[in-house]
Amino acid sequence: MIAERLHEVEAEIEKARLRRTQVPKDAPVRLVAVTKNHDVAAMREAIDAGVQEIGENRIQEAKSKFDVLDRKVKWHLIGHLQTNKAKHAVKYFDLIHSIDSEHLAVAVNHAAASIDKIQDVLVQVNLAEEASKSGIHEDGLMDLLKAVDSLENLRLRGLMLIAPNYEDVEECRPLFRNMYGIFQRIRGMEWKRAKIEYLSMGMTHDYRIAVEEGANIVRVGTAIFGQRQY
Repeated sequence: MIAERLHEVEAEIEKARLRRTQVPKDAPVRLVAVTKNHDVAAMREAIDAGVQEIGENRIQEAKSKFDVLDRKVKWHLIGHLQTNKAKHAVKYFDLIHSIDSEHLAVAVNHAAASIDKIQDVLVQVNLAEEASKSGIHEDGLMDLLKAVDSLENLRLRGLMLIAPNYEDVEECRPLFRNMYGIFQRIRGMEWKRAKIEYLSMGMTHDYRIAVEEGANIVRVGTAIFGQRQY
């Protein structure tokens, strides 16, 4: 069942890619399967069906799975990261999506340096300025990007956005389009260490529109695994 749903999501991503009008149709999209509150057996089933990248929201849950998964995948931290958990994040995750302050960036840099690692990161942007969500507002974005780029053990790879959960998913489109424009601008800038490649936006309810508007990483859980097990 997981395999069937996975292949449906992959097919929908391809359809959405071909519907692009403002974005190159041939630009590939990476699928991160979000495994929060799903067990290791479900994760193995998804990986055996073709998943190569998995996303977790919480350090502790990721750690418990990491030690027993017995599969080689890329690990993405997509949830909010507290500075006191930075040392654990750099140990387990290939890409951290949720850098949202200079204070956190410095903590992650320090943790990465302590294990002689260059940690790939995305900066999380709160473009809709929702009080309930983490992320830097647009007016502070450039300062944060420059701060991240100055840290020797971080490598800035792009941006991440979580759109509001609108009842009408089409309301996400202008936000995604605006985010893609910002992404294109920063990708064209000169950086010390950054290698800007990734725009992570879109989840189960809105990933099709996100892909149409330029996302090249989508984070999909429920559409692959079904409802979460609490």
